[in-house]
Amino acid sequence: MRYDLTTLHIFLCVAEERSLTRASARVHLAVSAISKRIAELESRLGITLFIRSSRGVELTAEGQSMLTHTRQIFHNIQAMDDEILGYSEGIRGQVKLHSTTSALAQFLPEDIETFCGKYPGIKLEVEGRLGTAIVNAIIDGSADLGVFALQEDVEGIETFQYRSYELAVALSSKDPLSSASSLSFQEVARHELVSQHSESLLYKRIQEEARNLGIDLKIDMKVSSYDCICQLVAIRRGIAILPRNIIDIYSNVVPITAVTLDEPWAIRELRVGVRSYRMLAPPVKALLDHLLTWQSNRSS
Repeated sequence: MRYDLTTLHIFLCVAEERSLTRASARVHLAVSAISKRIAELESRLGITLFIRSSRGVELTAEGQSMLTHTRQIFHNIQAMDDEILGYSEGIRGQVKLHSTTSALAQFLPEDIETFCGKYPGIKLEVEGRLGTAIVNAIIDGSADLGVFALQEDVEGIETFQYRSYELAVALSSKDPLSSASSLSFQEVARHELVSQHSESLLYKRIQEEARNLGIDLKIDMKVSSYDCICQLVAIRRGIAILPRNIIDIYSNVVPITAVTLDEPWAIRELRVGVRSYRMLAPPVKALLDHLLTWQSNRSS
């Protein structure tokens, strides 16, 4: 079936206005011309799109389905126009980026700053979320791109290595353990811990390691922010496992120090995920390529 965009636009206006007269004023055509176009469309499709009455028109079930697809057609046309215009004026658009706190606290601020300087026509919407929620948001389309620490492959998205960072043990500077050169997880697990909330990937990883060793962890304090964790560690309410970069940053504010966590899993990989690299809109592709520049520069 071949469709005429003019007729589809007339159908859309009639459906939204629920009146041939109001649609006539909107598209600047006579009511008779609009009625003829709709009748011809119904005849070609072999269905009834509207129920006519003295009060106007109402969509049939078939007409409602037609409206959904017609709106999508014009939405795609507008998106195409915006992208093509972007090539002549510099890439323009909007990108929804979801990220874990570890990436937002360590690497993304600098990358966002340089990206926005390079692409002033692209607006970023940034939201901090949990790793599994980020993956789900990419799959359902509510996020264009995500940064997370999930290590396994995830069906339905493509992932790329972004950055890596080291986990270390955060201790009060007054804690006798702060003078140690390194600590194993088994040694750490003997002490009271301050942890991120139970839905965080790091919390789940720590619990998994404890189960593997047959250890019951002592965690009475679970908080969301790195700031709160570091302050609790500073007043010796427990010790914590955090990214070394975060500990180093907060050591300038509160009396804490970082000690090496002597475990192979202490090196964490951050990944960037999208649904399909090949299908990315230019603004999203520009951001992904920018985030991966650091990785390619390191390899060259």
